[in-house]
Amino acid sequence: MSLDLINIIFGMKVRQARLEAGLTLTDLARQAEMSPSYLTEIEKGRKYPRADKIVKMAEALGKPYDDLVSIRLAPSLRQLETTLSSTTMQRFPFEEFGLEPADVLGLITREPERASALLHAVVEIARRYDLREEEFLRAALRSYQEMHENYFPDLEDAALRFSAEFGPRYGFDETMLPTLDALSTLLRQEYDYTIDDRALANIEELRAFRSLVLPGRRPQLFINSRLYARQVKFILAREIGYRYLSLKERSLTSTPDRVDSFQQLLNDARAAYFGGALLMPRGRVLADLQAFFALPAWEPGRFSAMLTTYGVTPEMLLYRFSELIPEFFGIKLHILRFHHTAGSDEYHLVRHLNMNQLLVPSGIGLLEHHCRRWLSIRLLPDAPGAAADPLPVGVQLSEFLSTQEQFLCMGFGRRMVLSPQVASSVIIGFRVDADLRATVRFLDDPNIPRDIIHETCERCPLTPEQCTVRAAPPALLEARREQMARKLALSQLQARYGTGD
Repeated sequence: MSLDLINIIFGMKVRQARLEAGLTLTDLARQAEMSPSYLTEIEKGRKYPRADKIVKMAEALGKPYDDLVSIRLAPSLRQLETTLSSTTMQRFPFEEFGLEPADVLGLITREPERASALLHAVVEIARRYDLREEEFLRAALRSYQEMHENYFPDLEDAALRFSAEFGPRYGFDETMLPTLDALSTLLRQEYDYTIDDRALANIEELRAFRSLVLPGRRPQLFINSRLYARQVKFILAREIGYRYLSLKERSLTSTPDRVDSFQQLLNDARAAYFGGALLMPRGRVLADLQAFFALPAWEPGRFSAMLTTYGVTPEMLLYRFSELIPEFFGIKLHILRFHHTAGSDEYHLVRHLNMNQLLVPSGIGLLEHHCRRWLSIRLLPDAPGAAADPLPVGVQLSEFLSTQEQFLCMGFGRRMVLSPQVASSVIIGFRVDADLRATVRFLDDPNIPRDIIHETCERCPLTPEQCTVRAAPPALLEARREQMARKLALSQLQARYGTGD
């Protein structure tokens, strides 16, 4: 839903002028010969009145007509004007959060100068840390998913309907999982696709893409031949999702090299959700999770075996868990995916979903060092090379030093097939509470490693003797302690000598 900046500015000016004149909505509506409800729509930026109505409004407000209709704002509000006209605000998905743009802007127009100052600060922060528009849109998508606890019944139902309709023709159903050949044949026969698994890997500039689609009457799907079969299966299942769900606005490359709109991101997520539900049917996954959680002790082999059962990657499996566990087991969770390039000291949180208010490491924009005790960091393979088989698997009961909150985390490490120099880890974590204890029998397994963790090294009070994997001195912690010491000294000085009155 786009924003009409002219309507918004006019509505802001009318509201400000009305308040300055001490008029109520009813007062102004009566003098301008319009209904209070219509005036409300004007002030919220939803409507723009005829010229004759504006003349009467200007007379009642004691404002020149030209001043009222001018789109220029006072200097103190120029930042607000710039922000409202930005592509980020124009494309922000208000409606996905049950809002209309005018609802949000109504809050802004109540205190426009303060709102302008706040938005100016946000823009400056974004500029300082080089935050791009697509990062705001991706954050909006995460918030949307977390708001729904990442469970979407309509997509679950769509996957079940598709399996019932097409499965019998292509050899899969609730008990038989779809194979790569079945998905490939289905795309060709039902949706008239041509599939090429050679060209992409042979073009140097395109070798980093997993897949590329050229739409048209007969769509062409190019798949990178260096991918594993389980990755190709997901690409095919997701492509079926785009077609079966009639999703038009979408990314044509994987990983997307540009984001044009929130709708594109949302459609990509919906197609991926459908693809995961098709490859990992809800009923079967729930039964496997029930059996896994009922184990009396942690069994990494049983955890890893689900990758083979469904023929999927670690991220696909754990993301499917994130869709089903909160809804059917009542357990809040988070997912973290980290990347690390061989030879560097940098660890990047490239994807996360946080439904249990985890204190996610916050040093990304500040160039801080993530706590090296996190399972996400420990699972990253050390040396570059081919992906290990079986993949590194791990579990850890992590306790935050500052809050004593505990999280049961489990996940996998691997090398990126298209970038062997990049190590990747993906973990799923559960907050330890009564619900988790009632569900996961192996929670108290003494063989599960336990460790104290923190956000980043710069904020951590552990000494080098207490933490042998510290990557940086506690600079921010020491600065905060010095600040507190100065504050205490100032308080003592004031208490001793008084205020001088």
